[in-house]
Amino acid sequence: MAATATLATAETQPAPARARRGIPLLRSGKAVAGLVIFGTFVLLAVIGPWIAPHDPSKTGGPILQSPSGEHLLGTTQSGQDILSQVLEGARTSMLVGLVAATFATALAILIGVTAGYVGGWVDDTLSMLTNIFLVIPALPLTIVLTGYLEGGGWFPIAVVISVTGWAFGARLQRAQTLSLRNRDYIKAAKAIGERPWRIVTVELVPNLGAIIISGFLFTFIFAILTEASLSFLGLGDLGGTWSWGTTLYWAQNSSAFTTGAWWWYIPPGLCIALVGASLSLVNFGADELMNPRLSPVAKRERKRRRHAAGPVLGAATGAAAGADGPVPPARGDAPVPASAGKEPTP
Repeated sequence: MAATATLATAETQPAPARARRGIPLLRSGKAVAGLVIFGTFVLLAVIGPWIAPHDPSKTGGPILQSPSGEHLLGTTQSGQDILSQVLEGARTSMLVGLVAATFATALAILIGVTAGYVGGWVDDTLSMLTNIFLVIPALPLTIVLTGYLEGGGWFPIAVVISVTGWAFGARLQRAQTLSLRNRDYIKAAKAIGERPWRIVTVELVPNLGAIIISGFLFTFIFAILTEASLSFLGLGDLGGTWSWGTTLYWAQNSSAFTTGAWWWYIPPGLCIALVGASLSLVNFGADELMNPRLSPVAKRERKRRRHAAGPVLGAATGAAAGADGPVPPARGDAPVPASAGKEPTP
């Protein structure tokens, strides 16, 4: 009977509730909000070029028309539809972020974990390489490297961004690996003869999940911002490939900032800001999942305990003071007369 009741309860339970319990990340409101916003942009990146109302490169429409029914986000100085440019550019910007974040995270894991686990001269060499990339400014180095790329599309730009963006994550993972390699379960794995590659992939890397996820999300945001900066400076792929940075470049090149054509530069800039904010919310939710003390529930519980303990401690202190009576003078001190401190009456 009990098993039947349990089965019936499970069958009648709503599917979203079971999903929220099944996926721990969905317990965080910040992570859910971030995933919804980011998922919307992923969907736009997939279907954006197909649902674009016009050809983003086609000219001849109304010049600098503000948002209207025919052009929801207005037009450019050449009569191009800005909504179509934003939808077309979503795919390029998101692909640059995905490829750069994937390559940079893979490099960070390979170099950081290897340096921290092997140690010795390998650690010294890889740490020196990491420090070199850390002290070199990323954006100037990216500008120099992309200066040699002409007409290569968005993929070489993503590779260059990944080459300049892996060092910080590798530094963090090396430090965490140095802390984990002396743990008891790592020593036990070595004692029973586990191969080094299996210890690293099965024992070490899963315990670096929080740092790896955080580094991936940070690199994703960094890649989108860097690609937009390169395109804004005229160093991106401007030969027919649309991205949010390309739209900003043509807006700046056509003096949209000074002529008041706000509908030209605000939509792509807002898209970049929303993607960055959504990934930051997902990162906050992942931190709360990895460290339960950061969750709002734990914070409210600690606050409630402090408020509940305050009156109890105050009452206990007052009761102790009343039971002990007045504090007697220390040994060697003369008692203070009652008339001390009063002026003599004539």
